[in-house]
Amino acid sequence: MADAVSNRTVEANNGSRTTTDLGTFVEELTVEDDAASDDVSLEGLDQELQGCKSDDVVAMILSKGTKLRDYTRDVENNLRQTELESIEDYIKESDNLISLHDQIHDCDTILSQMEILLSGFQDEIGSISSDIKILQERSMDMGLKLKNRKAAESKLAKFVEDIIVPPRMIDIIVDGEVNEEYMRTLEILSKKLKFVEIDSIVKTSKALSDVQPELEKLRQKAVSKVFDFIVQKLNALRKPKTNVQILQQGVLLKYKYVILFLKEHGKEVYLEVRAAYVDTMNKVLGTKIRAYIQALEKLQLDIASSSDLIGVDTRNTSLFSRGREPLKNRSAVFALGERINVLKEIDESALIPHIAEASGKKYPYEVLFRSLHKLLMDTAASEYLFCDEFFGEESMFYDIFAGPFSVIDEHLNAILSNCFDAIGLMLMIRIIYQHQLIMSRRRIPCLDSYLDKVNIALWPRFKMVFDMHLNSLRNAIVRNLWEDDVHPHYVMRRYAEFTASLVQLNVDYGDGQLELNLERLRMAIDDLLVKLAKLFTRPKLQTVFLINNYDMTIAVLKEAAPDGGKIQMHFEELLKNNTAIFVEEVLVEHFNDLIKFVKTRASEDPTSASERPITVTEVEPIVKDFASRWKAAIELMHNDVITSFSNFLCGMEILRAALTQLLLYYTRLSDCVKRIGGGSALNKDLVSISSIMYEIRKYSRTF
Repeated sequence: MADAVSNRTVEANNGSRTTTDLGTFVEELTVEDDAASDDVSLEGLDQELQGCKSDDVVAMILSKGTKLRDYTRDVENNLRQTELESIEDYIKESDNLISLHDQIHDCDTILSQMEILLSGFQDEIGSISSDIKILQERSMDMGLKLKNRKAAESKLAKFVEDIIVPPRMIDIIVDGEVNEEYMRTLEILSKKLKFVEIDSIVKTSKALSDVQPELEKLRQKAVSKVFDFIVQKLNALRKPKTNVQILQQGVLLKYKYVILFLKEHGKEVYLEVRAAYVDTMNKVLGTKIRAYIQALEKLQLDIASSSDLIGVDTRNTSLFSRGREPLKNRSAVFALGERINVLKEIDESALIPHIAEASGKKYPYEVLFRSLHKLLMDTAASEYLFCDEFFGEESMFYDIFAGPFSVIDEHLNAILSNCFDAIGLMLMIRIIYQHQLIMSRRRIPCLDSYLDKVNIALWPRFKMVFDMHLNSLRNAIVRNLWEDDVHPHYVMRRYAEFTASLVQLNVDYGDGQLELNLERLRMAIDDLLVKLAKLFTRPKLQTVFLINNYDMTIAVLKEAAPDGGKIQMHFEELLKNNTAIFVEEVLVEHFNDLIKFVKTRASEDPTSASERPITVTEVEPIVKDFASRWKAAIELMHNDVITSFSNFLCGMEILRAALTQLLLYYTRLSDCVKRIGGGSALNKDLVSISSIMYEIRKYSRTF
């Protein structure tokens, strides 16, 4: 490359010395006219010229009218001139080109030296890379060794930590008091004991032979110490007036890890502690519940005895045979009354006997029953949760409460065997049901079997007492029960109150068995009431007696269940039928001829040719008799109703029905008179319908 530049430079120098000769040489190159140009064919020239019309240069040449040959010659001259100028510029720059050649040569020399230097560097870098690779391999090897040593150190440190017995731990276990620090130390000891027992590697360790005897001594010491501590706390439960729940929650639960330690590392001692706790709480709770029951018995109000039955005549029973029961509470035998409040207060706190006794108030047994079982529920729930949290055993609850359950069972058996209060028994059944719901909401199942057992005991007793009431009606001596009085009978009132009470207690429960028993009782009272009514000599009095009793029964049943029921509907139908009978009886009593004629003759056609056509002579006495005394008869009917029916509203309703029926009878008589030949002669004696309506409205206003 440098040689080529040098050659060009020499040629340029030579050219600069012959500048004048170049022009002459160039002049000799002038293009001469080609003699043979005239022989060139111009075929197709026109087409080429047409194609070049769009070229600006050609268009300019053509527009000037210049000959193409002259224009070509000018272009060639211009090119030649430009070439000469370019050569002259090159010659002028020849020195610079030589200098550039020298610089390029120097650069080639330097680059050659750098190439040699870089080749040396490359060799050295290759050597260093090998060294680095060796160092990297050594580093990885050292890192792996370090990692293995750290892992070994970690395991060894943990092993040493788990197996070593610090002096401080020994001091606390042997001489320390059972407190929070002692509990934490027990946890550490437990971990060490589990470590030497479970880990297979430890069992092959030589260190185990040195440590294991010490750990065993510490275990025995800890078990002995916490056993004494727990027994001491359990003895505190036996002290009189000790609040067991506060001691459990405030003291024992703080040391629940002690029980876990015994369960894991001193099973035999744990079983002793468990047995001691079960025995202690069994006796403590049994004693407390027995004392509570004895206190409640002082508050008991006896309601019913075996003779307090619906169909039993107690009018001649001596007041001294009532025992301590006040006479004012006799109504509670059959009527529910305020006793229903025990269900509304189902979740209230249990009675505090000494406060209740100080007030001098007595309670029906179902109130005491609710209070006893409320106390039982709260105590059982607390004990059940404590056993689960402290001992981790829910099943031991049943061992603890075997005693309290036995005390309550003994009490209930004594009560139920002498209980003849059917209302109270049904209240207790409902109380048990509500308590089952409460325990279910608490999600504590510990009393499920007990409450079921009590429920099973209550139902047969209720059925027995209920059957006693039923049999008292079926086997009643009617003559002994009969009273010469048409007002509601006391036996029927007992039945109504008793049935209404049970209906009210069944509203939210829909017990089909109870409904069936009530239906049996209803059939028995129906039969007895009809027998009592037949002892009245006059049919009218029999009907009045039945109406009064049915009306009273319906009123009592409506108070228990306003929407009615099958029993209430039954008595309403009986009341309706007997009301219709009484209306006919009272009308026949005062208007016998009128009613007899209307029923037998009024429907006949007076104009027909029958054997006995209706005549004015036949009707005239009836019309005149009615006209002469109808107002007085209505007044007598009114007075009769007022004195006969104990319920004024019922009596007025019956009177209105009787007057309405009388109006219908008289209307039929009036129509019959108008159809008789010559009946117009009786118009002066006929009472206008409006007059009768006025009297009816007058008595209706009284209603």
